Amino acid sequence: MMKFQGSHILSVSQFDRESVARILDVAKRMIPYASRQKRCNVLEGAILNNLFFEPSTRTRVSFGTAFQLLGGFVHETVGQESSSLTKGESLFDTARVISGYADIVAMRHPAMHSVAEFAEGSTVPVINGGDGANEHPTQALLDLFTIEAEMNRFNKNIDDLNIVLMGDLKHGRTVHSLSKLLSLYNNIHLTLVSPKELQMPDHVVSALDNAGHKVTITDSMVGNLQSDVLYQTRIQEERFASKGEADMYRGHFSLNKSVYEQHCKDNTVIMHPLPRDSRPEANELDVDLNDNNNLAIFRQAQNGVLVRMALFALALGVEDKLSQYEREVTWFSSKGN
Repeated sequence: MMKFQGSHILSVSQFDRESVARILDVAKRMIPYASRQKRCNVLEGAILNNLFFEPSTRTRVSFGTAFQLLGGFVHETVGQESSSLTKGESLFDTARVISGYADIVAMRHPAMHSVAEFAEGSTVPVINGGDGANEHPTQALLDLFTIEAEMNRFNKNIDDLNIVLMGDLKHGRTVHSLSKLLSLYNNIHLTLVSPKELQMPDHVVSALDNAGHKVTITDSMVGNLQSDVLYQTRIQEERFASKGEADMYRGHFSLNKSVYEQHCKDNTVIMHPLPRDSRPEANELDVDLNDNNNLAIFRQAQNGVLVRMALFALALGVEDKLSQYEREVTWFSSKGN
């Protein structure tokens, strides 16, 4: 198992199955704090620098929320135009300076491998919040946490599942990272549904093959959605050369109530990393599924707080001190009541 304390979290390739199990176990222990049943100030006085050089809502806010729920302070930089990177400063120099102001850094950047480059200059742990089309390790971990939690309802675990990944699999860093994590498990059947031009990269498919999983690659939804989990992704417009090119693929793999009832199992769990593109020309995940109890997308988003709390606790070495710093919640909370 990897050593967490003081370590960067840059890629899912760092993890073995034991390490993933440790993260998910610590994440479960965060439920009372995230649900406001209790509060915990184990990171009181610690500072997170949240550096987001690419647009983000859920990831950025959940990183900040996770750190604050453990009692820490959050400083944010949003957009490259707000930083000295626009003046030609290198990522190494930025890291050496910023890490001197913080105890840990969470970072998103549009360039592939940029967060690893930043980490080389950092004197504190760095957590990758997404580096271009490369990876999104914390999203993959929260996705895995969600799959495990949702499958518990049906007395199943991650081994032996039938999982569909659908949409823009070429540019979707969330499905790249999730697929690599799934390679740590046993006997999974993955069906990869996408336009031929947006298929999963060969190196990801090879990792799944090498893990002994059954992989089906198709450009048709018909007959291919009978699964335990259906993970839908949006067309990654920002990864295309032009909006016109992205528009060529919009709406081809829309999931709505009718499609679900015709092609999915009654208990197929629906996941999506969000944001879902609800524009009429895309409508990749219809609002007519909002009342379906198997729509897990909002539970999935909330699980991101738990997993990021766990990573902060592990990287800063406080995961076994949580109960010592528990307090009662003193305000009314609809979450905790």
